[in-house]
Amino acid sequence: MPEPLLQVEGLSKHYPVARGLAARLSGRARAPLIAVDDVGFAIARGEVFSLVGESGSGKTTLGRCLLRLVEPTAGRVLFDGTDLASLSPAAMRAARRDVQMIFQDPFSSLNPRLTVREALSEVLRVHRLRPQAGIGERIAELMGLVGLSPEAADRLPGAFSGGQRQRIGIARALAVEPRFIVADEPVSAVDVSVQAQIMNLLLDLRDRLGLTLLFIAHDLSVVRYLSDRVGVMYLGRIVEAGTRDQIFGAARHPYTRALLRAAPRPDPARRGGTAALTGEPPSPLSPPSGCHFQTRCAHATDICRSIAPPPETVAAGHVVRCHHHASL
Repeated sequence: MPEPLLQVEGLSKHYPVARGLAARLSGRARAPLIAVDDVGFAIARGEVFSLVGESGSGKTTLGRCLLRLVEPTAGRVLFDGTDLASLSPAAMRAARRDVQMIFQDPFSSLNPRLTVREALSEVLRVHRLRPQAGIGERIAELMGLVGLSPEAADRLPGAFSGGQRQRIGIARALAVEPRFIVADEPVSAVDVSVQAQIMNLLLDLRDRLGLTLLFIAHDLSVVRYLSDRVGVMYLGRIVEAGTRDQIFGAARHPYTRALLRAAPRPDPARRGGTAALTGEPPSPLSPPSGCHFQTRCAHATDICRSIAPPPETVAAGHVVRCHHHASL
């Protein structure tokens, strides 16, 4: 793997939970909500790395921790060799030019009372990226980059379709000329017919601008189309990570295999031998001991219930957390 632009080491995020009256009177502390649990991975320059998993697996929290929109409880996030957690507030504001986020809901992430031109102008002025005389030219350039007419910049967000609003959100992220973007389910709130357009736009921008992307999604078909590498999250942990071909063609973790089996297939007659995913994920307030997936796994044994499996490299770039992956 080439030298990473982003490297994550032992990242965790725990949320304190308010105690009830009975707990306060008894003096018993309540366990925190564990949203992200000892996560580590790296993303190479120019790569699209995707995080996939069920809702509540910690994907969005992890993405926000990388940008320090949420402060992690433990661990390090190294961006181009610099630990973002060590930066002062002023230094972090400067670093935000390099790391940006595209949000899931394009409408709620835009101010409905500002035209697109006003919203983009505000970003350019705050970061002092253009002299006043050059702002109009830069806005026209940004609109063109995302496939919108420069004249459309004088309209309010409510005048656009969902797909067009997401393009505006992408333009706003690009305004500061970032090197790394966290795209948090950017196609889940748009019509299926528009999803391919947004995905192709992201890939085109990656190639044209040299961007590096962390793509967060729950739709495996989207992940397969976009990704160079994939990390599979379950209850705060990455249980398997590898190249797109390794995850979709040679998955080793029972959870990954269950997700793949549950995904829609063009030919319903083609079915694998792995049991479908059943049951609900445990609460992050009280995750199972040992392997977090053991309560839903048909292959779980005593060791799974008592010892958390360490990450094990099974092939070049392919890492899995499962005690029994070699026999599955």
